[in-house]
Amino acid sequence: MDDDKNKQAHQRKDNHLDLAKQPLAKAAIDHPFDSVHFHHYALPSLHLDKIDITTRFLSKKMDAPFFIGAMTGGTDRADAINRALAEVAQSHNIGLALGSQRAGLSSGRDQSDLRKIAPDIPLIGNLGITQLASPSGHDMALRAIEAISADAMAIHLNPLQEAVQPEGDHDWHHTEDALASFIALSPVPVIIKEVGAGLHPDLVAKCHAMGAAYCDVAGLGGTNWTRIEAARRDDNAPYVPFLDWGIPLDKALISARQTAADCRLIASGGLRHGLDVAKSLALGADVACAAGPFLKTLEQDDNSLDKAKLSEEIANWKLQIRLACFLTNCEKPSLLSEKHININ
Repeated sequence: MDDDKNKQAHQRKDNHLDLAKQPLAKAAIDHPFDSVHFHHYALPSLHLDKIDITTRFLSKKMDAPFFIGAMTGGTDRADAINRALAEVAQSHNIGLALGSQRAGLSSGRDQSDLRKIAPDIPLIGNLGITQLASPSGHDMALRAIEAISADAMAIHLNPLQEAVQPEGDHDWHHTEDALASFIALSPVPVIIKEVGAGLHPDLVAKCHAMGAAYCDVAGLGGTNWTRIEAARRDDNAPYVPFLDWGIPLDKALISARQTAADCRLIASGGLRHGLDVAKSLALGADVACAAGPFLKTLEQDDNSLDKAKLSEEIANWKLQIRLACFLTNCEKPSLLSEKHININ
């Protein structure tokens, strides 16, 4: 029975990868950042090539204020993707967040090789809140941390995805207590993240009060897991009104910063390029991350992995962040703020 469950989980993970690259995986809304515009400054007193975009994240220095967000894990294909991501992330000195480690740990795929591939960058583990709330949840999370020598552990909150997923967890009793107790005992910082429907600002404040190191608002606008799970169902009619349920990235980020001023925020949920990273920093994020654009750049139509193409894309994002700073006369990304932007 366990073998059957593992086989089904592996098939689901690979289905997720295929569907995540399809147009159906995008929310049918205007992009949240299309209404956000920087004020152009025509006389910058800067050297474009010398603008410092480095940042500290999880006690490590990264060469840019963004990292590769959580995607996948637990299958041969997913593990190959994560190894390629780790290699490119290490070469660019930016962080890497893993997808859920549950399937991998259950089948003996601990991904311990990733730390050897990427010894210097922030590596972030990942587990879902319903798994954390299970009887063996805390032990599983600690094993996930140990497996990759994680610099932080992300606990993802995905009630809508679980509700729509055919195999989803519907019992969310005790999840809040499990989260609070894990934050208290975790040997590494804990990141709370949504998966694309956004974090309500009151929840951000609550998680911050629990001791979460970062909150990833993961707003509506990027990869839409509700649509992906609905596409896996034959009986998806009840879920159609909820396909674009959630808090768009711009609103999630602004409201979180206003409500929890001291909380460290990660922006994700539809970032398309380095200019969007700069916009997210101006709206209050401390650091940003993206997954979908990097997956689509890395994995080709024949499922081969083009690491050179991904490396070029990350280099472009770095240049775009410098350009945003240069054209607003900001010496570094941390100086970008709401005074430099207009929101229509």
